[in-house]
Amino acid sequence: MMNCREAVKLMSEEMDHDLSGGRRWSLRLHLLICLGCRNYRRQLSFLRQACRHEVAVDDTPPAPPPN
Repeated sequence: MMNCREAVKLMSEEMDHDLSGGRRWSLRLHLLICLGCRNYRRQLSFLRQACRHEVAVDDTPPAPPPN
């Protein structure tokens, strides 16, 4: 059975690339039984989306000054 430390590592790896079938299923099984890791994954996803949004906002050209 996977422990929380291993699950956190896999969640981080999963953000960058697809996990192999066995590792993906091990993570899913762990997440089914571990509320703490489910919460961590949700928070990790939120932070990643917030960072993407902030980068997208920074990439937009500034509005022209009012006349």
